[in-house]
Amino acid sequence: MLLTAIHIYPVKSLAGISLTESVVESRGLRYDRRWMLVTPEGKFLTQREYPAMALIGTAIEPPFLVLFDRSNPNDRIGVPLEITAAGLSGLEVEVWDDRCGAVLVSTDADLWLSSKLNAPVQLVGMPDTTSRAADRRYAPEGQMVSFADGYPFLIIGEASLADLNSRLEIPVPMNRFRPNLVFSGGTPFCEDGWRDFTIGDQPFCAVKPCARCIMTTIDQQTSTKNAEPLRTLASYRKQENKVLFGQNVIWMGKENEATIKVSDEL
Repeated sequence: MLLTAIHIYPVKSLAGISLTESVVESRGLRYDRRWMLVTPEGKFLTQREYPAMALIGTAIEPPFLVLFDRSNPNDRIGVPLEITAAGLSGLEVEVWDDRCGAVLVSTDADLWLSSKLNAPVQLVGMPDTTSRAADRRYAPEGQMVSFADGYPFLIIGEASLADLNSRLEIPVPMNRFRPNLVFSGGTPFCEDGWRDFTIGDQPFCAVKPCARCIMTTIDQQTSTKNAEPLRTLASYRKQENKVLFGQNVIWMGKENEATIKVSDEL
């Protein structure tokens, strides 16, 4: 089995970036979900409420994180790639059942994003001083996570998507499921039974199947909604009232960071 794709989503629920290699950190891949949109009250926002978030692209162009309108890439705005607590206004934000510290990033970016979504939103970043624990029901004590839903990494096999698409009238791309890691080889849903595994020389641990929601029904190119693929997934991938697709993963490396790349062996 080989790693065939690496994806990061710098701003939670905005469009992602495909990479050929990435730095692995305890919170996830470098820059993955280190920013997030919130209401003025600090509650997190996703495509569940604002499907048009899919139409806002992201790019890493040091020293900036760039946000752009995917229909007009010249309509863009940059914010500092480095997130520091010093000199910035801090606040407490809500991500599902968690409350954690964040910093306001840019008033100009807030205005730009608010105009795109026709709603008052703020862009916040997670500095290294913020500690948000991964879901303790399944992840070991001390495992950290960024603004991702509950775990640092999500992995899906190409064979699993192929199995799903064989049951759909119109196939869907992998971006419906927003994985960080995609691999080739193996049988459909073989990742369901994984525990300890390696990518290259890096140790990982699969801790929990990923329960899917209505975000999988949003076309990431157009932001339109459809019943699929969630309806079909529910017909054969439902357990305890949850529709499962992909595995949530943590990194078990002992160093502060490491590197993985496309073509690494699993």
